[in-house]
Amino acid sequence: MAQYVSGQRWLSDSESELGLGTVLSQDERMVTLHYPASGETRRYALQRAPLTRVRFSPGDEISHFDGWRMMVQEVEEAQGLLIYHGPNATRLPETELSNFIQFRSASDRLLAGQIDPLAWFTLRYQTLQQRSRLLQSPLWGLCGARAEPIAHQLHIAREVADRARPRVLLADEVGLGKTIEAGLIIHRRLLSGRAQRVLIVLPENLQHQWLVELLRRFNLHASLFDAQRFIQSDGDNPFEDSQLVLASLSWLVQDEQAAAALQAAHWDMLVVDEAHHLLWHPEQASGEYLLVERLAGQIDSVLLLTATPEQLGQDSHFARLRLLDPARFHDFAAFREEAAHYRPVAGAVQELLEQPSLSPRAKQQIAHFLGEEGETLLAAQSTDSGARDRLIRALMDRHGTGRLLFRNTRAAVRGFAERDLHPFALENPVEYQSLMPGEHADLYPELSWQLQATGDERRWWQFDPRVDWLLDTLKMLKQFKVLVICAHAETALDLGDALRKFGIGAAVFHEGMSLLERDRSAAWFADAEFGARVLICSEIGSEGRNFQFSHHLVLFDLPSHPDLLEQRIGRLDRIGQQQRIQIHLPYLQNSPQERLFQWYHQALNAFLATCPTGNALQQQFGCELLSLLEGGDPTAWQQLLEKARQERLRLTEELQQGRDRLLEIASSGAGQGEQLAHAIGEQDEQFALPVYMEMLLDAFGIDSEEHSQNALILRPSEKMLDTSFPLGASEAVTVTYDREQALSREDMQFLTWEHPMVQGGMDLVLAGTMGNSAVALIKNKALKPGTLLLEILFTSECVAPKTLQLSRFLPQAAMRCLLNEQGQDLAEKVAFNTLNAQLESVARNNAARFIKAQREVIAALIKTAEQQAAPRHQQRVAKAQKHFEQALQEETNRLIALQKINKAVSQNEIKALQQQREQGLQLLGKARLRLEAIRVLVAA
Repeated sequence: MAQYVSGQRWLSDSESELGLGTVLSQDERMVTLHYPASGETRRYALQRAPLTRVRFSPGDEISHFDGWRMMVQEVEEAQGLLIYHGPNATRLPETELSNFIQFRSASDRLLAGQIDPLAWFTLRYQTLQQRSRLLQSPLWGLCGARAEPIAHQLHIAREVADRARPRVLLADEVGLGKTIEAGLIIHRRLLSGRAQRVLIVLPENLQHQWLVELLRRFNLHASLFDAQRFIQSDGDNPFEDSQLVLASLSWLVQDEQAAAALQAAHWDMLVVDEAHHLLWHPEQASGEYLLVERLAGQIDSVLLLTATPEQLGQDSHFARLRLLDPARFHDFAAFREEAAHYRPVAGAVQELLEQPSLSPRAKQQIAHFLGEEGETLLAAQSTDSGARDRLIRALMDRHGTGRLLFRNTRAAVRGFAERDLHPFALENPVEYQSLMPGEHADLYPELSWQLQATGDERRWWQFDPRVDWLLDTLKMLKQFKVLVICAHAETALDLGDALRKFGIGAAVFHEGMSLLERDRSAAWFADAEFGARVLICSEIGSEGRNFQFSHHLVLFDLPSHPDLLEQRIGRLDRIGQQQRIQIHLPYLQNSPQERLFQWYHQALNAFLATCPTGNALQQQFGCELLSLLEGGDPTAWQQLLEKARQERLRLTEELQQGRDRLLEIASSGAGQGEQLAHAIGEQDEQFALPVYMEMLLDAFGIDSEEHSQNALILRPSEKMLDTSFPLGASEAVTVTYDREQALSREDMQFLTWEHPMVQGGMDLVLAGTMGNSAVALIKNKALKPGTLLLEILFTSECVAPKTLQLSRFLPQAAMRCLLNEQGQDLAEKVAFNTLNAQLESVARNNAARFIKAQREVIAALIKTAEQQAAPRHQQRVAKAQKHFEQALQEETNRLIALQKINKAVSQNEIKALQQQREQGLQLLGKARLRLEAIRVLVAA
């Protein structure tokens, strides 16, 4: 047992950040230390005190608490206290040592006797290797989302996120995942450091959907700003306190003070959802458009999201492109003329993609468009198998909006299921026919019944024929999971009560529940073995959730807008759905429900196929639709249905003819997205992450127990090392490494290499001293007992802004040395894992005594290792500079060449790459060798 004397200086092994501690007192059981640097006082049990005596040796430099420094020449001990002597009879008692001395470097901690558990050294080595691999991976920022790896989404996310200053319009058709694409772009840029502050402006009704999607899919915590939060926030500019902000566009237009504060704050990226609502004409623009225009003018990176790039007119499409590049798109007339030049090529591209050979007319159009290069590539097609691909790439490079606009269509993206519709006409009960006109009497009569019925205790579900029909349908589908969606939470709750009274257990999901409660309901429905067969959702159930494991959808009522109907069906009709979607729809005869069904089915064909023209048709015929929906002349109603049907066919044909196949190829990635999706699938099958996390959790004192197949429960143990470990919950959290399970069980955390728990744990390991000094016994018969080996890990450290991405070229991978007592490096002959398997732990006190005895030998070997590692470091730096320069120069040269044939390439983008190249090369040249960790090995 150590003897403690008042005034002695000791370090805490578990809290080295406290600084140098001073012994205050000791009794029979406890010792008390005060840490002046941090103002903390600790009491420790004498038998288990995690303390190391601070004892400097001749040659060490020490500091007085007044700030002056001294080189130690001699050490004297008097009455248990150390006195250090230096040049010119300088004297420094240990009681006067600086309180801020910390042994953070590996060599300092080792020689001071601060020894970490053996497993921690292994954890530090593995963390360095994994972090280095991740930062160089093309999947970084793409594989951690709680989403299916879908090729076109991955391609767009990587293409946009990796640009120096991306300014693009994401215009995929409804259901193809624009929000996921935007989330992937934001996530990749935040993880890589290319962006730190992101502003998302959007319609008010989408705020909570985005808030939930960012958190659930990407583990991104956004701050939702409205008038109340803005007023109540502290500070000069409330927006400066948040890194990821969601704000309603309508609120910002109305609140000039908030808009001014928003513009005064610095942002790296602007995202605008539903950008087709930004109205612009050459003569005037809406307030929303003008606000976004001001923001886009001062923010480098801009994403605009819309599902209707040209359906609202060419002038509206031009207006959105103008927000992205006002210098390029400044003249509407010139834009129309330029766009006309691309149209004749569309037919030729169609032939190029679908026909074995090109017609003379198509060849003429391509040759005219590409010039001499086109003629050469056309001539080479018969003998050169790669000429066709090069021809497509050449056409893509010259496309007018090819770098600004990404547009995928369902016609081009495969993987969607077919749909079957099962409508059921039911007699309208007399109770509903007697309702007074009201807000809900037309489409949702059960709500009006609850408000107007008096003296009658019968509930609406006791006479509504849709409920009996639902019970019969669920009995018929008893072997399947069934999703039921209705417009309002009140209806969903009543249906849940009704089903339970008839012995059918149903989960309920509505906006009145907390996010956690919704996750639990969705998880109960998703559980294949013990879960609910039925989930009853209000309209919010159609927002963002993935219920793809089911293929039976009951539309208990119909929404008032075709986009909401498509969102409902889209919960099941997703890429990768293996079954035909079965849509079951009851409606009341001779009611607005019947006419709304006919409108969606006969006029819009919205049940059996997606309806990209639905919004336009609803706007065009909206007034007439409303006047006839509640009744009126049957002949006029049929005429309206036919007019709308003919207009839909015309618009659909126009859209099909106007399909830009070249743009679709560029947007889908021409096979690159498939490679990314395949790579993510392969990574998901590996066990490297669970193995690493087992080491990490064990080191930090996090207990894990099996929850179910492919799922674990993590909770802090009594021996938890650091309360700042990002467990995500103070009590327990359920996690899974399985992507498929994570998609169906959103109550579970989906652990990937990008998850905050994994990255936060890595940060705690590498940012501190954990595992950077260790001592072990090596059991190897080939080694003479007492033989000393020194294993040292070095890294190349380059201090630079994350935006430069230098870690991709000079990763923090460990350079390993394994020196014997003669200074020979055996690292190439003995692998880390091979050596690790031969090691045993050493008691801490014995390790400290051995280090003290071998101090001079170890110090000399450390210097030898640094000398041997220095050339390797310089080689790594030179290699990194070469690869960095090549990568940046190639991209710069490509954009310069492309700019000559495509005006959509911005000069600012080229300038940013050139500046990035110069700055990166300069900072790489300043990279230094860093001693990361030391392990002393003694043959037993």
